[in-house]
Amino acid sequence: MTMRTGFAEGELCWTDLQTSDVEAAKAFYAEVFGWRYENLPTPDGRSYAKAFLGDDLVSVIAPQTPGQESAGQPGCWNVYFATDDAQDLAAELAHSSGHLEFGPEAVGDTGVMVFFAPPGGGTTGAWQAGSHFGAARSQETGALAWAELLTPEPQAAVGLFQQLFGHEVTEYPQDDGGTYTTLMVDGTEVAGIARVPGDAQDTLQPWWQVYFGVSDVAEAVKAAVAAGGVVLVAPDEGEPEDAEEAGTIATLRDPQGGVFSVLEV
Repeated sequence: MTMRTGFAEGELCWTDLQTSDVEAAKAFYAEVFGWRYENLPTPDGRSYAKAFLGDDLVSVIAPQTPGQESAGQPGCWNVYFATDDAQDLAAELAHSSGHLEFGPEAVGDTGVMVFFAPPGGGTTGAWQAGSHFGAARSQETGALAWAELLTPEPQAAVGLFQQLFGHEVTEYPQDDGGTYTTLMVDGTEVAGIARVPGDAQDTLQPWWQVYFGVSDVAEAVKAAVAAGGVVLVAPDEGEPEDAEEAGTIATLRDPQGGVFSVLEV
């Protein structure tokens, strides 16, 4: 278990879910991860839910925007990298290969939010902490354990993250001839970037795959299916090459379409 009280520039600090049905999503993730919730109102009169492990905030389940709802978009997990200055980051994007999608915008006194896309796509959040610094736990059951960007332009995306956050990188050759790149802060790997699989490049949009820790992948899959989820990649299909190091994984879809993975920690 890793308890957090803050994040350095370029660390993955937060993930939240936008979904068409907050109450249904709350019930689903409570069954899979044991989350408890506190409901708070949104400015438009709806509500969102803070998700806790014990007394520690680990995520938020929020309603989709009206545009997302009207387009019938599935639920989506967002990821956020810590930034010391969201305004400077947005200004730097104007001189980069990336694209500013939203912000900077203050969210009350909690912090400042930016959304941008690297070359090739893949909406990415950045968060300048105010009263909210990010997830209070990581690398344990029910908490964010990893995230990776799958993109048709991985090297260009890596270059943008290095420009914006100063990431160091480690590259791992893959059996298909490609490279899996990890972004690093102070010698610690914080996220991954890889090419969208060749047979899926024409059908799948670039996206961030989020991984939550679990103590037993098979039990987590069983709980997800019982709660109405769908298995996209079973544990025996998604086993990493070095299972002892990386742990068993599975990829799931919640009843509102949000895709996530589970990883034994």
